[in-house]
Amino acid sequence: MYHSPVMLKESVDGLNIKEDGVYVDVTFGGGGHSKEILKRLGKEGRLYAFDQDEDAQANALGDPRFTLIAENFRYITQFLKFYGIKKVDGILADYGVSSHQFDQAERGFSTRFDADLDMRMSKRNTLSAFDVVNTYSYDDLRKVLFEYGDIRNANAMAKVIVASREEEKIQTTDALKTVLKQFLPEHRQHKILAQIYQAIRIEVNQEIEVIKEFLEQAPGLLSEKGRLSIISYHSLEDRLVKRFIRAGRFEGEPEKDFYGNIDVPLKKVGGLIVPTREEIKLNNRARSAKLRIAERNGEK
Repeated sequence: MYHSPVMLKESVDGLNIKEDGVYVDVTFGGGGHSKEILKRLGKEGRLYAFDQDEDAQANALGDPRFTLIAENFRYITQFLKFYGIKKVDGILADYGVSSHQFDQAERGFSTRFDADLDMRMSKRNTLSAFDVVNTYSYDDLRKVLFEYGDIRNANAMAKVIVASREEEKIQTTDALKTVLKQFLPEHRQHKILAQIYQAIRIEVNQEIEVIKEFLEQAPGLLSEKGRLSIISYHSLEDRLVKRFIRAGRFEGEPEKDFYGNIDVPLKKVGGLIVPTREEIKLNNRARSAKLRIAERNGEK
């Protein structure tokens, strides 16, 4: 089962949909956001969606205005060009992992099941959680756990993983839990495991690099006044989105033109949007979601 889309109305409202516009949903999943976009499009409107997860292909919508592209959205420009699309009126991204992926025990995403260390969002990816846990150096492991999982004792965890795998490869999620049991007090076990899994998953799927590559392409794809509507779940993702909207880059100050005016491709629309208490009650995975909306500045 695929999740109820988070902040469905708010995120699609943010696109300011024109009936005859061209839109992209780069994280199709169960198709919840795509269905809502199609409801608001007229006969001439078009929607392209991306999803690299083979399981999501079964959810493709039987609508002549809709095309599902079975690829990672880091390749958005390349694949839209293949379909003859150079400019779009809006792009929606929801960076969350779907409930379906968590519920498929064999995928290794969930702390609830024992499974092979996998965590690949596409089975075509060569890097798996097994590779990260069993082949990364101490320094690289420590960095992954600290930067992507916000884990304070990442140093000690990385040391224990490296020492343990020298005795025997760590093959499954349960084996990883056993190796790290000294760091998993019962009252906080679920939270800490979720942080560990999140860190490894982000590394396996290169999620931060993908988001950066996508954001760098987005302004060039948006028509004038075109909209970007992005839902993030991790502070690192949200910081990248916020910074790129504000500065047009991920580090340093925004570029200035000859006259000293700040020259950035996007401008924010409204402020940060978070789910209502009612939505969080109905859908717990919404609790950490943050929605930011931006608009393309005048054509360059």
